[in-house]
Amino acid sequence: MTETVQDTEVAQEAGKGWFSADTATFGDRLAGARESIGLSQKEVANRLGVRQKTLVAWENDLSEPRSNKLQMLAGLLGVSLMWLLTGEGEGIESPDERRPDADASAMLSEMRALRTEIGKASERLGRLEKRLRLVLAERAP
Repeated sequence: MTETVQDTEVAQEAGKGWFSADTATFGDRLAGARESIGLSQKEVANRLGVRQKTLVAWENDLSEPRSNKLQMLAGLLGVSLMWLLTGEGEGIESPDERRPDADASAMLSEMRALRTEIGKASERLGRLEKRLRLVLAERAP
């Protein structure tokens, strides 16, 4: 059954919550919890001793982990096993409950870092272009 954005908004307004069984799947809750603690799929997969494609399949609801991996996931992500499975219990805050200031600060920090990387890449590109012009000038008849 495919859920629309409107269905999700109605469920949230009815108090069912962003990550409830009615609005999110196991994979949605897994991905949300992983992202909320800032771990990549590869990092979580390594810590669990599974392949990254296995974790991707879990997050995309193409397969489900065995019970021992479920327990490990809950502990690693800092959520209850019940929350991972049903959306009830100790879990993460829904995106609309998070402090916007914290999200904005993180985005600004990421933007500054990206701006620095772009500046360095631009300088490298300029030096490379200069070297290429010299090489082409030497080959000209």
